[in-house]
Amino acid sequence: MCGIVGIIGDEAAAPLLLDALKRLEYRGYDSAGIATVDEAGALARCRASGKLRNLERRLGAEPLTGTTGIGHTRWATHGAPTEDNAHPHTADGVAVVHNGIIENFRALRTMLAANGATFHSETDTETIAHLLAQHLARGEDVKTALLNTLGALEGAYALAFAFAGRPDLLAAARVGSPLAIGLAEDCVMIGSDAIALAPFCDEIIYLEDGDLALVGRDGVSIYDRNGEIQSRPAMPVPMEVSVAEKGNFRHFMAKEIHEQPEVLTHTLSHYIDAASGELRADNVPIDFASVRRVSITACGTAYYAGLVARYWFESLAGLPVDLDVASEFRYRSQVLAPDELALFVSQSGETADTLACLRKCKEAGQQLAAVVNVRTSTMAREAGIVLPTLAGVEIGVASTKAFVCQLATLAAVALKAGVDRGTISPDRARTLVGELLEAPRLVAEAIRLEAVLQRTARRIAPATTALYIGRGPSFAIALEGALKLKELSYIHAEGYAAGELKHGPIALVDDNVPVIVVVPHDEFFAKTVSNMEEVAARGGRIIALTDRAGAAALGDALEEVVVMPDAPAFIAPIVSAVPMQLIAYHTAVLNGTDVDQPRNLAKSVTVE
Repeated sequence: MCGIVGIIGDEAAAPLLLDALKRLEYRGYDSAGIATVDEAGALARCRASGKLRNLERRLGAEPLTGTTGIGHTRWATHGAPTEDNAHPHTADGVAVVHNGIIENFRALRTMLAANGATFHSETDTETIAHLLAQHLARGEDVKTALLNTLGALEGAYALAFAFAGRPDLLAAARVGSPLAIGLAEDCVMIGSDAIALAPFCDEIIYLEDGDLALVGRDGVSIYDRNGEIQSRPAMPVPMEVSVAEKGNFRHFMAKEIHEQPEVLTHTLSHYIDAASGELRADNVPIDFASVRRVSITACGTAYYAGLVARYWFESLAGLPVDLDVASEFRYRSQVLAPDELALFVSQSGETADTLACLRKCKEAGQQLAAVVNVRTSTMAREAGIVLPTLAGVEIGVASTKAFVCQLATLAAVALKAGVDRGTISPDRARTLVGELLEAPRLVAEAIRLEAVLQRTARRIAPATTALYIGRGPSFAIALEGALKLKELSYIHAEGYAAGELKHGPIALVDDNVPVIVVVPHDEFFAKTVSNMEEVAARGGRIIALTDRAGAAALGDALEEVVVMPDAPAFIAPIVSAVPMQLIAYHTAVLNGTDVDQPRNLAKSVTVE
């Protein structure tokens, strides 16, 4: 969520900042703004609520000059998404943009107001500008004033600062929220995301927690919380972040759905030697024979990947699994034993709640592993073991290819656990590896059902409520399907274990409520069919997603059956994820919603 950019260089800053902010639109936002410092030292800003096109129009009418500046796309936390609350915020020659939340801002605001500060917004961010301005007014140099300001803040933040009278200086700082510095021959940049920096920079420096960076035209000086100089390595810009384009697709989400066979192949090749059919054990450096329990912690779609993984770890490795929503895990009084594996799943590797849980488990001395899509993320750097998903850059806010790559990674890790613990034989392991290698082909077959699923979407689009049900691993996919539909189309949707239907949700069923049933012909098939009969008896509109054997068993009893590719039970959740995505996507298109940037949502949730 929220995007930060900053630049100090030789060219006009405002157009470059606007271009960089456009590359961060996928993160989700509801207002935007830019501030620049011209060669005479004058600080000016331009802000607008809504999409970047509104800011672009405003800049066309009120252009900003100068080759130094900062910009921001805001996802509202404190105060409505109005122009007054949009970043940058200013106070007495200081401009600041901010991702995160300052938890003690009310106390700071009261203190600052008592010292004469006048506030013009409802945000926590404006307190930072006033606090820094007051330190500078006391005669402190910029570095000292910044360190004193940062020392007074409680919470998580990524910050970028510009200063009136200093066209030669920007500053950046982070605690919790990610931030990076981009280096090029003609400029130095600040960005909350490598995607924003990629077109302009050759190398990137990722700031560590507690870092303060002073950015000049000739380079960067980085300090820790105590003001001691630090050295952070510069890394080449990741190639994949420079190619985030839609190509011939209408939306990034459509492109990313169609990329899934390819990225699944990349992910699986990291964990499996296809030539020998063997697991690459060195890429899962965990000795599961010594692990007594696994705890999986995640948010949103990543949590549903963890729910599928729980079935895999328990059935393949005989390992008990605790599964927690990250925002709840850290507040439980659980016993964290050192012989447990704490596994964290996050697309961005920056999810604030999940990262906080990782740190809690780290303090308890647990073995840590992170399933992440960004190897340079904070979570990847802080976990002892990194299990990459190799999905490439995902722009659509609603996760698609990252989700199936999380599933593929977790399946491979669960297989490794079964091998280590001797709960699956070598022959069984080879069979399961072979099935896993079939996932890209079967996902491609599922994508070829798009026209069928588009017709299904037409049945769902007029609804105001939808139910998704399934059993076993299909329950997790039902939850994911409901999440996708509500995220993208704004239709209220709920996912339930099929057996729970009669314990309450069946009260919602009538002839206006589509009930999407994930029902492969597996060990749960007969019981799920009995739940479908309960729905049919009450006039519900059943849409069944099954395979050929399931379709044959269902016969002509249902109005709509989508026949999925035949998939082994082990990888069926990976294949079943595709129709969930395509149904939600086409329903959203039919309803005219913003598919890539759904309202109120953000790609990377870096606040708790």
